[in-house]
Amino acid sequence: MFCLYAFSGESSCFVHVLLNGLDMAERGHRAAIVFEGAAVTLVPELEKPDHPLNALYRKARQQGLVDGACRACSAKLGVLDAVRAAGLPLLDDMSGHPSMAEYISQGYTIITF
Repeated sequence: MFCLYAFSGESSCFVHVLLNGLDMAERGHRAAIVFEGAAVTLVPELEKPDHPLNALYRKARQQGLVDGACRACSAKLGVLDAVRAAGLPLLDDMSGHPSMAEYISQGYTIITF
């Protein structure tokens, strides 16, 4: 099991999160994607049908790979409403941020981007 923590707010980095998550799932691994840090700002962009990564993003969401987005970073970076509108869970079990320790306790290996 792998948890892919995306911190970078650059699409050119996030494409690798999507590709790896989908590849892992296709090969029978459990993969979870977490939007953290500046990556939360990608959510409203990825939701746009004309965004170049929209198809991959939708595929990952349809396969249940996207666990959610950091509540604290979404609020701080002004995308909390957009993340809510996208229907992503807001993760906040570590002082408003998603806890890596919680994923590790569930058996996940953390990979950061």
